[in-house]
Amino acid sequence: MSSQDIAVAIPQTDPRAGYLAQRAAIDAAITRVLEGGLYVLGREVEAFEAAFADFVDVTHAVGVGSGTDAIELALRACSIGAGDLVFTVSHTAVATVAAIERAGATAVLIDVEPGTYTMAPHELSRALRMAPPGRPAAVLPVHIYGQPAELAALSELARAHGLRLIEDCAQSHGALYHGRPAGSFGDVACFSFYPTKNLGALGDGGMVVANDPVLAARLREIREYGWRERYVSAGIGVNSRLDAIQAAVLGVKLERLADDNAKRQAIAARYDAGLAGLPLALPTRRPEATHVFHQYVVRLAERDVLRERLRTAGIGAGIHYPVPVHLQPAYGGRLDSGPSGLGVTERAAPQILSLPIYPQLANGAIDRVITAIRTFFR
Repeated sequence: MSSQDIAVAIPQTDPRAGYLAQRAAIDAAITRVLEGGLYVLGREVEAFEAAFADFVDVTHAVGVGSGTDAIELALRACSIGAGDLVFTVSHTAVATVAAIERAGATAVLIDVEPGTYTMAPHELSRALRMAPPGRPAAVLPVHIYGQPAELAALSELARAHGLRLIEDCAQSHGALYHGRPAGSFGDVACFSFYPTKNLGALGDGGMVVANDPVLAARLREIREYGWRERYVSAGIGVNSRLDAIQAAVLGVKLERLADDNAKRQAIAARYDAGLAGLPLALPTRRPEATHVFHQYVVRLAERDVLRERLRTAGIGAGIHYPVPVHLQPAYGGRLDSGPSGLGVTERAAPQILSLPIYPQLANGAIDRVITAIRTFFR
C-alpha cells in the first residue's frame, strides 16, 4: 500500500464539519435565498456587508467574488496600478502577488520575522530607503496563520512615506491587535471567504472593508463594470460580485465566528501543552495581538519525515506554503525584494508544518496528533 492509499482519519482541515455543525440554519438560509429569487448582490449581500463591517469595526464593507479579487479591487480603488510599487511578502499564498500584478502594479517582496512569519518592519524600512525604480504606493502586510503583523510599526512607516496601508486579512477573521480588529487599521483591508478560512463560504467569496466613503463608492463601482447606474459604466470595472447564497451562509456562520475562534485557540493551547519540550518550534504569539489560529504551524528540520509519519498514522498535515512566491516558476527571477533579500522566508519554507486545526476537531483527535508527534521524536 502506498502512502497515497492511506485513509486520513484526521484531516488537516474540514469545511464539511463546519457546515454540519450549523446545517439546519445554513439550509434555511439557502432556502430563503432560493425562494426569494434574487441571487446576485441584493438584500442578503447588503445585510451581510453591514454585519461584517460592524464585526470589523469599520463603516463600509463591499462583497466581491474572492479574496484575490478583494486585493485587486482595493488597489484599483486606491488608484494603484502601472508603475506603482506595492511592498508585500513572499511567504504568503500566491494570490497576494497575483492580485498586485492583476492591478498592473509591481510587487516588492519584504522578508518576514522569524517567529511570526509576518512582514519585518525593519526590512520594510530598509526597502523604502532603497526602493527599486517605480513609485512606492502601498504597504500590503499579510496577517498570516491568524495573527496580525506588527501594525503599529508598519502603519507608521506607511504614513511617513505617504503610502497606502492595505491589510491582507484572508487568514485573520476576528484577530485583534491592541484590542482592535484586524482590518480596521489600513486604508482598506481584504478578506477571503474560501471554505477553509475561519469564516468560510460554501464556495468562494471575498470582502473589502474601509472607513473612507469615497473608497467604498469606488469599490462598489469597480466590482460591477464601473456602473454608477445600471448598464452605464462611469469607469473601467470588472465583474466581481458576492452572490446572495454565499452571503446568506456567511451571515449564519458570522454569528458563531467568535465561538469558533475560541475553539481554535483552545486547540492551540492543547497542542502547546502536549508538544512542550520537544525539539520543534511552536507558534509564536505577539503579546499585543490575539491570534485566531487559522493554522497551527510548527517548525522542524525533519518536516517531511514527520509529515509522512503522520500520514501513515492517518493524520493530515499541510504546508502553508511550500514554495515562496519568488521561487515559483511563474515568478522566479522577475520580482524585486528588499535589500537584505529573503533569507528568513527561504529558510522557513522547507521546515514549516501545519497541524490539524478546525473548530470541530475533537480532543481525542488532538491527543492522537500529539501522541504521534511525541512518538516520532522518541
